[in-house]
Amino acid sequence: MADNREIVVTGGGTGIGYAVAAAFAQAGERVTITGRREKVLTEAATLLGARPVVFDAADPAAVEAALAELPERVDVLVNNAGGNTDFLDGGGEEGLAGFAAAFERNLRSNVVGAALVTHALRDRLADGARIITVGSIAAHTGAGSYGAAKAAVEAWNVSVARDFGPRGITANVVAPGLIGDTEFFHGQLSEQRREWLIGNTMNKRPGTPDDVVAVVTFVASPAAGHVTGQVVHVNGGAHLGK
Repeated sequence: MADNREIVVTGGGTGIGYAVAAAFAQAGERVTITGRREKVLTEAATLLGARPVVFDAADPAAVEAALAELPERVDVLVNNAGGNTDFLDGGGEEGLAGFAAAFERNLRSNVVGAALVTHALRDRLADGARIITVGSIAAHTGAGSYGAAKAAVEAWNVSVARDFGPRGITANVVAPGLIGDTEFFHGQLSEQRREWLIGNTMNKRPGTPDDVVAVVTFVASPAAGHVTGQVVHVNGGAHLGK
């Protein structure tokens, strides 16, 4: 991989994505961050010294339109965009149609988005590139359609690792547990639930974005060239990956 690599971080305006982008930028890499919210993204890019490209990763037309603004060569792709859309829907429509729509929103946001961006950039990925997708402990502990979506991410990643492997490109999932200092729960995590989640860990603390960054930057490094097709759990032992 070349020096001063080209890094693309989807959902790079806040939370884990922002922390990951900051680590790469501080290391002197050229960083592009993407996201749906223009104001949030441009403000983050200014702070990071990164390039913002505004689009919805789960919208094929938007991804296609954004290609002209994305780097011609990509050395590290971090598929971070997503999240539990159930926290944003406010109930939505009722009945089976509402249930199906809510389920599909999580699938689109977490699986389709990662697959779309990866597929769109497939010919731009340099030999020896790194594809890293942010998963979740929910793939193993359950969380309705969100957990199902993150489980699908892990299955999809196996195919990505196999397809890109002959070019020395690795594909891994980094799966956090409870991480503080993010907007993931959108104010809907009760203190009781938070304490229960912390109680499930072995080190009795929530994770931090920096905990995730440390693993992402490792699997993105040349040292991790023989680590591929894996799910790396970052959850304080709340779930044991075996």
